[in-house]
Amino acid sequence: MEQSLSDEQLMERFLSGRASAFQVLSDRHGARIYNFILRQVRDQELARDLVQETFLRVVKNASSFKAQSKFTTWLYTIARNQCIDALRRAKHRRHASLDKPLSKDDDGGATLLDMVADDRPGQATQARDRRFVAALEGALAALPDEQREVFLMREMEGLKFREIADIVGIPENTVKSRMRYALEALRGHLAEFADSY
Repeated sequence: MEQSLSDEQLMERFLSGRASAFQVLSDRHGARIYNFILRQVRDQELARDLVQETFLRVVKNASSFKAQSKFTTWLYTIARNQCIDALRRAKHRRHASLDKPLSKDDDGGATLLDMVADDRPGQATQARDRRFVAALEGALAALPDEQREVFLMREMEGLKFREIADIVGIPENTVKSRMRYALEALRGHLAEFADSY
């Protein structure tokens, strides 16, 4: 059964003409790639488009995939390049407001803040959580792009430093250094919450 095959084995099958192998790869990695791209571009519609473009590039460039390489490293490299290109094309970076309605025609409806997991704490806790989320979003936005990118790949995607180095095309020690600087900056921005959590 194809679901039990490794990504690299699936790529070999896809290259030999089995389209179903590509579908397994797409199903296996689609959501994570979407989340990765969404965190970079902060626009759901653009993220969906970039996911499609990423997998289209996988199809177009399948013959350039080297079986001794890790598929996810190759996939994230393609996705990262799509993000870089999209952000370069954008005239202005758009940061979604936490208070902005999720739907364009819904002025008083659900907001991004409403999407934060909540086990029904008291109002003081809810207010503190909202302040923390807003502060975290601001702190992440304030990071230099290369630090934010490494932080998100490591903390949100769970990639290893070596994988990030391969994706970004820099030495592993540089990745670790960027991560250290990102963590120091985030600690500084979020110091007021240190005793709350």
